[in-house]
Amino acid sequence: MSGHRFGPALAASAATFRLWAPAAKTVELVLDRPIAMAVDAQGWRTLAVPSAGPGTRYKFRIDGELEVPDPASAFQPEDVGGPSEVIDHAAFAWRAGDWRGRPWEEAVILELHVGTFTPQGTFRAAIDKLDHVVAAGFTAIELMPVADFAGRRNWGYDGVLLYAPDSAYGRPDDLRALIDAAHERGLMVFLDVVYNHFGPEGNYLARYAPAFFTAASTPWGRAIDYRVAEVRAFVIENALHWVRDYRFDGLRLDAVHAITERGEPDILEELSRRVGALAMARGRLIHLMLENDDNGARLLNPRRAMPDGKYRAQWNDDYHHAWHVLLTGEPHGYYRDYADAPTGRIARTLSSGFDYQGERSAHRGGQPRGEPSAALAPTAFIDFLQNHDQIGNRALGDRIETLSERPALEAALAITLLAPMPPMMFMGEEWGSQQPFPFFCDFGGSLGDAVRSGRRKEFAEAYAQFGDRVPDPLADSTFRSAVLDWHGPETEPGRARLALVRDLLAARRAKIVPLLAEISFAPDGTRCDGSVIAVEWTHPAGRALRLLANLSGTSARRPKTWRAGEALWGGEAPDPLPAWSVFWGLGAG
Repeated sequence: MSGHRFGPALAASAATFRLWAPAAKTVELVLDRPIAMAVDAQGWRTLAVPSAGPGTRYKFRIDGELEVPDPASAFQPEDVGGPSEVIDHAAFAWRAGDWRGRPWEEAVILELHVGTFTPQGTFRAAIDKLDHVVAAGFTAIELMPVADFAGRRNWGYDGVLLYAPDSAYGRPDDLRALIDAAHERGLMVFLDVVYNHFGPEGNYLARYAPAFFTAASTPWGRAIDYRVAEVRAFVIENALHWVRDYRFDGLRLDAVHAITERGEPDILEELSRRVGALAMARGRLIHLMLENDDNGARLLNPRRAMPDGKYRAQWNDDYHHAWHVLLTGEPHGYYRDYADAPTGRIARTLSSGFDYQGERSAHRGGQPRGEPSAALAPTAFIDFLQNHDQIGNRALGDRIETLSERPALEAALAITLLAPMPPMMFMGEEWGSQQPFPFFCDFGGSLGDAVRSGRRKEFAEAYAQFGDRVPDPLADSTFRSAVLDWHGPETEPGRARLALVRDLLAARRAKIVPLLAEISFAPDGTRCDGSVIAVEWTHPAGRALRLLANLSGTSARRPKTWRAGEALWGGEAPDPLPAWSVFWGLGAG
């Protein structure tokens, strides 16, 4: 690790500014005038300024010709090209000062995009919706990335200044106020972070610190090189920044399979250990999650008291993909890996975690994907029927609510929200919102043209089919179409769906959560016969949680071996089983 830290250091009478710029000949701090910065052998530039403090705005001038923001800027009041602002992270008066978090077994997550969660699209406005989130039965919200991006609107995965909450959503203390208000209501708050690439506009690191990048590329930009000590320090400090200075309860690391150079020790392991050390020192429960197309079971361990080189859980795309095929019949793209037997694949994800545990993936050119996962706890897998990706990466951004029938969706919810895996929903899903969530951004000039062109190429068939119905990702109207209509829960179908979700999550809280600290997969207790699945999970107290479901639109024979025990949901299972019926029971193992 580097001996330096990124960003300005505040003292009682001065602020010390720091920049790692090994490829620059000269660096000046620009306040009201440029001031030369001292340099050491490793390329660090430093300057203490007695008159500087909270509120000071500054930039760095590279080689007398290029003015850039601080890559560790705490706030960019004038977007990514403007000056950085010094922020005193210790000044906020926390009200929920005794908050220490919640156990992972209690996690029920609502994923949201701050800019479209409310009409105002701000951190402060989101506070007004937290009571709804709690009443629906969620125990956590997960914010899509908020790190500063170019323009007024973005999904967040084009962030370039990773320490700064984007000014479109408010100031740093507005984000702290949202987290504080959530904690007062018993809600955990997680943050999605991107450590595999930087966005395409507003990142100047390649000019003065090219060692940040490898020769490899990700689908979204140049890959970051974690073999370099300063680069490792930048990202690990960033993770600590969010959980320490903003008191996030955990992080979700985006697409870690696209981190091409993890270094030694593995950057994922080191980041987890450093966050775990902070959690232990402060007596907090902090949870780290992954998105990982590689299905790396070795990275997961949800039952450790603190992160210790492992991660609590991974978003389980296999679960989603199998359900999507079953509910919609769509076999395109990556869904083709699940088109042969979606019901059986749902059963496998419920009974052992991943569907792909080393099998060859046709979508990936026949390459093996994944690792055996049945030995892990079920709580290592975050299950969902929708998320931002699986809605927004469709050409029209259409939700599954518009693609499937109500009885089938309600059966899927009855399984997803009661299964031992932590469930996640996407904002508005709890009331069955049919609003789209299309991809949107706010780039200009040639970059904007390139984004349009890239989307047209990626969705060529959809453009041919839908023409002008495919939303322009750069149009303000596309962004506006994604803003949640909060009249939805007041409609008759909205009230009915929300009541179902509340009832399911109440049953989860009362009957399922007490089992989760010790529950295990039992693959040998799983059966799939046509449309009927029977899945079992075991508990060391001699109990077994059991699921029986008919996942089709016609009735089916009940298995003769079905033993429910205490009925938890759906009542007693009749023979034949009705279409799209779900039954949960708890009995002797």
